[in-house]
Amino acid sequence: MPEDVSDRFRVARNVMVETQLRQRGIRDERVLSAMETVPRHEFIDPGYWGDAYADHPLPIASGQTVSQPYIVAAMVEALALRAEDKVLEVGTGTGYEAAVLARIAGQVYTIERHTGLARQANEILSRLGYKNVVVAVGDGSKGLPEQAPFDAIIVAAAAVRIPDALVAQLAEGGNMVIPVGPPDVQTLQLVRKLHGEPRITQLDACRFVPLIDETRFFES
Repeated sequence: MPEDVSDRFRVARNVMVETQLRQRGIRDERVLSAMETVPRHEFIDPGYWGDAYADHPLPIASGQTVSQPYIVAAMVEALALRAEDKVLEVGTGTGYEAAVLARIAGQVYTIERHTGLARQANEILSRLGYKNVVVAVGDGSKGLPEQAPFDAIIVAAAAVRIPDALVAQLAEGGNMVIPVGPPDVQTLQLVRKLHGEPRITQLDACRFVPLIDETRFFES
């Protein structure tokens, strides 16, 4: 990529972080740094590069979307991640959110039901050098029990109710962020597992594609 184009994207990321994130209440400097570093444009079709750092979601293949930057930042911040954490992401999409997570946490597992999306995300993450992300194809509502427990779980698709399998795979004291509700509008919920039971805090209103019901790993 020509240096002037790269510089232009870098400036756009800086503006995104200041105007869309910091000014709207995102305070975790690790999240802000990750969002300022990860090249969102690399995870979307070049036809949308002009909107790569705009304050709205963007369409991707298989009828899915990549969430607006603020929602990504708000969800990741709510997890209160530590450098040693093992994270499960449900709904890989383009791989952008996994890249943000990988900048903060120690290990990220991400699962996507659409094979084409998962393959493309795996290729992008590998090309950009993210070695602490494992991409799988499968039913995200069932999680990845063979890799559990997870210190944190983030769900990028809306569930009618919180899947029991994900609560079971969340470590004691761990956090999960998940949109819950009907297709037209949902609420982000923060689920903290204490004494084996989920404690739920309501966060922001949101709108995500639905969480839908096979699991296969890509070779690194």
